[in-house]
Amino acid sequence: MRIQFLRNATLLIEWNNKRILVDPMLGAKDSLDTVPNAANTIRNPMTELPMDESALKSLLASLDAILVTHRHRDHWDVTAQAILPKGLPVFCQPEDKVAIIEQGFTYVIPVKQSVNWEHLDITRTGGQHGTGEIGKMMAPVSGFILKDGQRTLYIAGDTIWCEEVAVAMDTFRPDYVVVNAGAAQFLQGDPITMTTADVITTIQHPAQSKVVAVHMGAINHCFLSREALREAVAAAGHTAIIPEQGEWINA
Repeated sequence: MRIQFLRNATLLIEWNNKRILVDPMLGAKDSLDTVPNAANTIRNPMTELPMDESALKSLLASLDAILVTHRHRDHWDVTAQAILPKGLPVFCQPEDKVAIIEQGFTYVIPVKQSVNWEHLDITRTGGQHGTGEIGKMMAPVSGFILKDGQRTLYIAGDTIWCEEVAVAMDTFRPDYVVVNAGAAQFLQGDPITMTTADVITTIQHPAQSKVVAVHMGAINHCFLSREALREAVAAAGHTAIIPEQGEWINA
């Protein structure tokens, strides 16, 4: 298994000769409006993908499946909806099935609990995309466990550290957990994705999973940078994988 971090929460997973694209945000830099009610008005994404148009076309042609944790536009943008092959399997939370079918995709697989695909078990987990009323408005969101009997990968999705994440780690003891950091925040309320403290709590969890932190540097309401997170994790005496765009992680 290996994982390429592309941008924000977009990952390419290569596993047992299959290629799965996770949370595709494929539009050009500045192609999306700013996230409103944030402390700046920068357009999104704030960076380009780490590949040119030809390489992106080759990537799309090589895919075997798509995994969408939820349909917020920084995880499933209009460009992805337009250019992804419509016949690929799309794994999603049940609440998103109808909308994805209406966008033209013909092989949509809602994961209520768990499904098996190409000798890979895919199990949906819960999460909290913020606290209080904001968390309720941002719901529903999901994480996903992928395992093949030898290795287990946990894609936590857009969630803060919460009971649902702890239960998933206790239950599945993943080898790797990908967390969406960035400490995304509106002008009101608490952060809606993992903060530095949340990432460190994940690292310290007894499951002893290797933590991969993404979801930084691409969206205007994410204020925690990769550099600041690296420094904080090191200062706490821990290690985490905090990849740059385009970087491969060999698991």
